[in-house]
Amino acid sequence: MKKIAFKTLGCRLNQYETDALASRFHSGSYEIVNYSEQADIYVINTCTVTNQSDQKSRQTINQPAKINKDAIVVVTGCMANNYKDSLLETNNISYVVDNERKSSIYSIIESHFRGEAADPEGFDKDLFNYDAAYKTFHTRSMIKIQDGCDNFCTFCIIPKVRGRATSRPAEDIYNNIREVLNYGFKEIVLTGVNIGRYKDQTTDFEQLVENILNLPGDFRLRISSIEPDGFTDRFFELFKHPKLTPHLHLCLQSGSESILLKMRRMYTAKQFSSMANRLKALYPDFNLTTDIIVGFPGETEEEFEKTVSLAKSLSFSHIHTFKYSVRSGTRAERMQEHIPEKLKNHRSAIIRTISEENKRNYILQMIGKKQRLLVERIGSDGFARGYGENYIPVKVKSKHLEKNQFVDVIITGHDKNFDGIAILA
Repeated sequence: MKKIAFKTLGCRLNQYETDALASRFHSGSYEIVNYSEQADIYVINTCTVTNQSDQKSRQTINQPAKINKDAIVVVTGCMANNYKDSLLETNNISYVVDNERKSSIYSIIESHFRGEAADPEGFDKDLFNYDAAYKTFHTRSMIKIQDGCDNFCTFCIIPKVRGRATSRPAEDIYNNIREVLNYGFKEIVLTGVNIGRYKDQTTDFEQLVENILNLPGDFRLRISSIEPDGFTDRFFELFKHPKLTPHLHLCLQSGSESILLKMRRMYTAKQFSSMANRLKALYPDFNLTTDIIVGFPGETEEEFEKTVSLAKSLSFSHIHTFKYSVRSGTRAERMQEHIPEKLKNHRSAIIRTISEENKRNYILQMIGKKQRLLVERIGSDGFARGYGENYIPVKVKSKHLEKNQFVDVIITGHDKNFDGIAILA
């Protein structure tokens, strides 16, 4: 039995694809081991969204040579698309597999061991040809519904490395979900690059979500990162369904109208605020998290302060803060007035401080309220840990609890070392 190790960097879409690949190798009688252990094959699912992502990906690619210099090293993911030629020239890399052929990695490795031609370019492109993942690295089951993006934001390289927007057939999605529910998963997370633009014939994103919620079974559905592209009334009504979790990661990027325009975002700060405030008015405990980019080319102090003001007023419980990073081949690369790194660091620190304060206030607001915890792991300290439906991290004395179990809890306090603590209801 050959040993294979996986390492995933970046988004939940990568996580879904790694989970599906790991399941395929496991069913093919490969032993899955930790990435730090000796293995015969190492698969690195890379990210290239920022310079820091590139650096982490390169460091990860170099690690197998220190463990087993004879191992097969497969590099896939967005960095494989962005830097394919230079990666092919790297001595310790055996195969570079682009995103379009990522689902063929099992077949590539099998061909390699049979002594057959295993050039990835010889395999068909297919963005959705993944088996339902049963052997995963997560308690939640991520389901890929879409890939690629047509927005072409001026700072973003994703359309280059993931291609144009493509939606997975709805029936394939329903069947995938039925399979993972049969495997015992209790939380489904919809993922993709721009999932709000999902469209399969007459089925749009709202209809897809509604159909999934009507599938039988004791599960809950979570929507992952989504663009604020102007939702219809149907979208807001969906959150009345008990299976749909009251949490969204709604990508803001900037609170300045002029910066959003330079970023070529598909909404205004006013429209974003309206959507966020409507969700909170309809569902008072609704949890909003977001992404913010600081130091975009030409960002003035006044424009940054508008982002600060919106970050405070909308009370995001978490803000994933990015310092603007030049991506070769994007429009923003050619813009004038790039911001000094020192100033970007300063602005980033301000947003992170706001995020921490917002998080603390949100958890304090939830004290005394019920959450349905999905147990993700049992610690050696006797606590079970996981997330409530509002995406609050929760820990509770485990006693007779088990992993992948739903349990109702009451939030009783704020653990500074954890973010939330609960006892059984």
